[in-house]
Amino acid sequence: MSPDHAWFNEARYGLFIHWGAYSVAGRGEWFRNRERIPQDEYVRRYAENFRAENYDPAAWAALAKEAGVGYVVLTARHHDGFALWPTKQSEFHAGTIGPKRDLVGPFVEAVRAAGLKVGLYYSPADWSHPDYPGPFFRDWPGTRDWASPEARERFIAYYKAQLVELMSNYGKIDYLWFDGCIPDDLQREDVNEEMLRLQPHLLINVRNGPPSHVHISEQAICAPKDKNALWEACMTLNGNWGWHAGDLRWKDAGEIVRMLCETARDGGNLLLNVGPKSDGTIPTESVAMLREAGGWVRRNREAITNSERNPFPWNNWGRTWVKGNRIYLAIRCSPGPELCWAECKNRVLSARWLDGGQPVSFEQRGGRLFLRDLPVPLPDRLASVIELEVEGTPEPITAQTTFWIPGMDA
Repeated sequence: MSPDHAWFNEARYGLFIHWGAYSVAGRGEWFRNRERIPQDEYVRRYAENFRAENYDPAAWAALAKEAGVGYVVLTARHHDGFALWPTKQSEFHAGTIGPKRDLVGPFVEAVRAAGLKVGLYYSPADWSHPDYPGPFFRDWPGTRDWASPEARERFIAYYKAQLVELMSNYGKIDYLWFDGCIPDDLQREDVNEEMLRLQPHLLINVRNGPPSHVHISEQAICAPKDKNALWEACMTLNGNWGWHAGDLRWKDAGEIVRMLCETARDGGNLLLNVGPKSDGTIPTESVAMLREAGGWVRRNREAITNSERNPFPWNNWGRTWVKGNRIYLAIRCSPGPELCWAECKNRVLSARWLDGGQPVSFEQRGGRLFLRDLPVPLPDRLASVIELEVEGTPEPITAQTTFWIPGMDA
C-alpha cells in the first residue's frame, strides 16, 4: 500500500452525505426512478425547489469533527444527474437551477479547513442524460440497452469530462467514491487513470474498475478475503441514504459503536451516512447520535486507529481487535464482575481500561484469562474497552475456520 494512503487506515471512520434535488421530496434518493417521474416534472417540482437556503458546510465539518470521523464524502452527483457544481457538460446543475451557486466548492474548503480528508461521490449513471439507456429500469440497464455504440461513447466522454472538472477545480481531493457504474461497459480504465494523473494521491473505490484501491460493502459489513486490502462498510442511520421524512427507523449511538467495532476488528472503515434536508440542515436525530458516538470515539481513538485483521473468534460480550502486540476488548454486554476470555495463546503482560488508563486486575491460567473486579454496570454504556499488552504477535489458541455464529449479536 502506498504511504499516501495511510490516512485511510488511520481514520477508520468517515461521514457520507447524500444530498441533492431529491432531498426536496423527502422520499429517498431513488424516488424519481421508483415513481417514473418525467425529467421536466423532476426539474419543475424538485430541482427548482432545491434552494439549500440553510446550507452551512462549516457546520457540517464541525459536526464531522465532533463525531470523530477522519473524512467526509459528499454526493457531487447522484443517479438523477443533478450536479452540485456548475458543470460545463450540461445545464442540469446547481449553478443554474435551484441554489444557483456552487455547492461543492464551499464543502471542500470547509472540510479541508477542519483538518479532515475530502471525498467526492460520483455516479456515472445519469437518468437525465439523453444518451443513458433510461431512468426507469427495475434492474440496472445491461450492455445491450444502449441506443447505439455512438451513444455509449458520447455518454462516457460526458461523464469523464465532469470528473475532470471535479478533479481539476477544487484543489486536492483525497477520495473518489464511485457508484452507479452500470451498464458494465461504461467502466473505463482510462477514466481512473486520468483521475490519478490529475490527483496522484487519490484513493478510488473499486466500483469503476481498475486502477482502484478501496473495496466496498454497502448496508453490510463484509471484509474482503485479501487481508491487506483497504476496505469500507457503508451504512445508513435509518433505512435510506437520501432524506426520507417518513423513515423514523433510526439507529442509535450504541449501534454506531457496534458497527465501528465490527469494521475495526477486521481492519476496515465505517462510512456512516447522513441525509440532510433540502435546506441543508442535518436531521436532529442524526446530529444527536453522531455527537454521542463521537464522544466514544474520542475516548477510544487509540484502539481503532490502524487496527489490524483480528485473529480471534466471536464471543457473546462484545468484540476484540488488535494492533501490534495489543489486544482491545470492547465489552458491550456486561459479564458481571469477572470476564473470562479463553482465546489468547499469548502471555498477557498488562491490562488497563483504555479510557483513563486504570489497571485491570487479571490472572492467566492456561488458555483462560480472568479479568476481575469489573464495575457493574460497565463504565461506558456504549462499549467499555480494556487494552491488553501481550508477548509477541496476538495469536488465538484455536482459529475459527467456519462462519458459524449463533444468534447473539454482541
